[in-house]
Amino acid sequence: MGFREFRSWSGPPHRGLIAAQELPVIHPSLDRLLVGAVELNASDLHIVAGVPAAFRVTGEIILADEDAFDANTVTAMSYSLLTDAQRLKFEQDWELCISVKHPRAGRIRVTLYRRNGAAEMSLRFCGEAVQTRQELGLPPKLDELARRPNGLILITGATGSGKTTTLNYLVDLINCERRCKILTIEDPIEFIHENRRAIIVQQEVLTDVRSFNRALIHALRQDPDVMVIGEIRDHEAIATALTAAETGHLVLATMHSPGVTHALERIIGVFEGSAQRQVILQLANTLQGVIAQDLLPSVDRMKRVLAYELMLTNHAIRTIIRQNELHHVYNVMQTHLRDGMVLMDKCLHDLYSHALISYDTAVSKAKHPERFQIQDGS
Repeated sequence: MGFREFRSWSGPPHRGLIAAQELPVIHPSLDRLLVGAVELNASDLHIVAGVPAAFRVTGEIILADEDAFDANTVTAMSYSLLTDAQRLKFEQDWELCISVKHPRAGRIRVTLYRRNGAAEMSLRFCGEAVQTRQELGLPPKLDELARRPNGLILITGATGSGKTTTLNYLVDLINCERRCKILTIEDPIEFIHENRRAIIVQQEVLTDVRSFNRALIHALRQDPDVMVIGEIRDHEAIATALTAAETGHLVLATMHSPGVTHALERIIGVFEGSAQRQVILQLANTLQGVIAQDLLPSVDRMKRVLAYELMLTNHAIRTIIRQNELHHVYNVMQTHLRDGMVLMDKCLHDLYSHALISYDTAVSKAKHPERFQIQDGS
């Protein structure tokens, strides 16, 4: 399945799904911090030399009340998570993203990088269960998109906006409802899905496949009904995703982009000339919808609340894409709100009206804050 479990410093060994290799022993300071992160319900943990350990709780950074770690200690903590092959890869590339499993903290995505010649890391806690649509605050129309037999569904937003959580919700929905084969390509795998009605094959870059793009090309030969792409990053991944959607597959993918229009512009903008024209036509024909999302602090700052905009591809949207007049997308969304389209500013206003976020938070995230204020005062 593409992940290892490691042994807690003081406890018995916890065997994972891959037990062929000698499992490492976690550094005691890191083990203690991971347990602390669980108690704080932190979403992330940052280990940086010269600074106390930093937990992200409800979107804000909280420093541990303890001394800072020096560079040698941080490097030792980082390397305690790596196999020999992963250590070699990190020393060659100076960056690495892996997934591990801790007996208390569960599955963790670990991102290692270098600063001042030493290793540092950021850890994201993935959770052990898929939440319901209501718990996540996702729109009902998203379920309808997941039930489409083919086409492309995009989930976009900044880092830490809950894209992977939404992606796994959709995979779980399809898994529970449809007899099909789901193939995922992830870097790394953050949540393990059990086979329900569907067969799920989850592949992890550097564990199951050598590279993201090579895995995408080979994926089409594995007879999938649904392809899940952890992130589309370049023209090769975009081209393969569009081809898969065009040839009868349902493709779910995430990408980094602040909004619906930006996502479409980014897909088209990486191509030039005749290749761009082909991509425009493929996108117009295959795109089913785009959800762009953000996570905002709640009024009591005890949790984070999902804000989103949702574009559902209809005839008008397809025409705009074919003509590459993406600046008209929001106008079409505005005139088709009854069809289930959602503008970010409308979502923000609804969250504020239901006392889920503060007025200042809503205005700071609004695309048209002046209109938002008029709407609030009306």
